Amino acid sequence: MASFKIEGGHLLSGTIVPQGAKNEALQVICATLLTNDEVIIRNIPDIRDVNNLIQLLKDIGVKVSKEQQGVFHFQADELNLDYLGSEEFVQKCAALRGSVLMIGPLLARMGKAVIAKPGGDKIGRRRLDTHFLGFKYLGADFRQNPKTEVYEIAAKQLVGTYMLLDEASVTGTANIIMAAVLAKGTTTIYNAACEPYIQQLCHMLNRMGANISGIGSNLITIVGVKHLHGTAHRLLPDMIEVGSFIGMAAMVGNGIRIKNVSLRNLGIIPDAFRRLGVKIIEEGDDLYIPRQEHYEVDSFIDGTIMTLADAPWPGLTPDLLSVLIVVATQARGTVLFHQKMFESRLFFVDKLIDMGAQIILCDPHRAVVVGHDRVNTLRPQRMSSPDIRAGIALLIAAMSADGVSQISNIEQIDRGYEDIEARLNALGAHIERI
Repeated sequence: MASFKIEGGHLLSGTIVPQGAKNEALQVICATLLTNDEVIIRNIPDIRDVNNLIQLLKDIGVKVSKEQQGVFHFQADELNLDYLGSEEFVQKCAALRGSVLMIGPLLARMGKAVIAKPGGDKIGRRRLDTHFLGFKYLGADFRQNPKTEVYEIAAKQLVGTYMLLDEASVTGTANIIMAAVLAKGTTTIYNAACEPYIQQLCHMLNRMGANISGIGSNLITIVGVKHLHGTAHRLLPDMIEVGSFIGMAAMVGNGIRIKNVSLRNLGIIPDAFRRLGVKIIEEGDDLYIPRQEHYEVDSFIDGTIMTLADAPWPGLTPDLLSVLIVVATQARGTVLFHQKMFESRLFFVDKLIDMGAQIILCDPHRAVVVGHDRVNTLRPQRMSSPDIRAGIALLIAAMSADGVSQISNIEQIDRGYEDIEARLNALGAHIERI
């Protein structure tokens, strides 16, 4: 198991370019299963979760070739259906949460799918009910083996229908859309997730011959077609990585430019950091974050304490609350963070408290941060990364600490951030992989 050894207290400066979006990559790579034709995807990040999914597609017979860094060709014209039911395939699915996105395409095209309860971050319950209810509405039958947690889903012919999702699940919406594009008739999905990555998936599918309308709203209509053809697609920059770099620039930056961020697809992410007092300058499609000796938490118009809470798009993504909490530890003022979607994601703040942060964990969903205003720097610590986003937050905290910290279980960080230590060291960080 690898670790990061971080020598804190070094200011970062320069320019950094965000990688392709991890969550979009997982969706559109699975969408290549919907056609016999070749699909080309560009700007794919070289990260653990994406690489594991690509390998999983190779294992089931998808022809995958790498044209150059970040550019892959996929052709799913000879799938190995026997392998889809094997114990080896089920075990690999269990280790990768993104594998759940294979169900919709396989069900639509092959009429069946077998998949295990997927793994991923240990951040609380992440139920699959929305996925399975959507497939059931489309006419699929499924059964679960309670001992092995393996799901078997089958349908001779999916049939379009109206459905109201019980939650605006991003992966659930993506999965149902991919199943419905080849269903017979019209499918209407209400309370659909509408994140930019869902929009990107829909635009890609339409270029492949699908008939999807309502893109960007929570009411999506899909008229089923008989087959799809190949296309080329380019991933958006990763909004979570952009937000992580804003947090780094606020804490340890001495003037950092984040290039080509696709500003129109960042939603309220920049404004969330501005509410903590972070100055962000928009220059074309770049963000420039100057050095600030002090940044002060805003308050609401009536003078009440600032509260930042996650919400479905276009609300604040839960993936950035960990970074925002770390930034708040050195702000001037107090802020309440409300993590509504996952009941275990705030537990990492114990590590920040050990580093000297003033944080009150009210319950599994709420934490109050009283900023140090840089009067007291965080202390170095030995710690472990519990999930991708907490891992990057702890890395930012360690870079701001006065001394040497060590973070173990950095495989979690590798799942979402490409070659992160080399990219940050190029800006002036002192991070060593051991």
